[in-house]
Amino acid sequence: MSERILVVEDEEALRVALSDRLKNEDYVVESAADGEEGLEKALAGRFDLLILDVMLPRKKGFDICRDVRQAGLVVPIIMLTAKSETVDKVLGLKIGADDYVTKPFEMIELMARIEALLRRAPSQPPDDGKVHEFGQVQIDLIGTSVTRKGNVVPLSAREFQLLRYFVQHPGVTLSREVLLTEVWGYNADAFTRTVDVHLASLRQKLEVDPKKPQFFVTVQGLGYKFLP
Repeated sequence: MSERILVVEDEEALRVALSDRLKNEDYVVESAADGEEGLEKALAGRFDLLILDVMLPRKKGFDICRDVRQAGLVVPIIMLTAKSETVDKVLGLKIGADDYVTKPFEMIELMARIEALLRRAPSQPPDDGKVHEFGQVQIDLIGTSVTRKGNVVPLSAREFQLLRYFVQHPGVTLSREVLLTEVWGYNADAFTRTVDVHLASLRQKLEVDPKKPQFFVTVQGLGYKFLP
């Protein structure tokens, strides 16, 4: 079955062009022209990916992303932004976005990002059905659920994918370049703080003391290592 994608974009010409291109690529597409309609559709539908413009009428894209994550949905989210400042990219990643594309963009670049996200979406069957445990954390790879002290931990799709990769490679020092390639699906020319931001979020949610991590440790000058 074709993947379902929701496009939330207030600029009509771009919304139509993007929807048409996605349909030509055999995706099932729904769209919304403002933030409130977009959030309503995102929460009501079972989408495989969301594309959210940042600057939307009635409700901003960042707010939609935050509300979707607070609702416990791990659907991959791509943000479309006319801003290229690092602070905006970091903010989007911190509130649960999985990727971003800065306007104006080449359609082929966006298609590549979409394909990379969908290939690694947590809805895909993992190669390990075991429930993993470390500290007070339990990870169900098939159910794509994470709990800490018995409470559900809401993760973005990228956070879950990164966590899964760490869990499947315990004790291995993983460079940012390797993580970008294996988890994000594109090369190290991408925004280099992407890995750092997502790793910091995992520490905040899963470590007892995020400032003194026990499980997701930094290997100075080399990358990160997961120590269950």
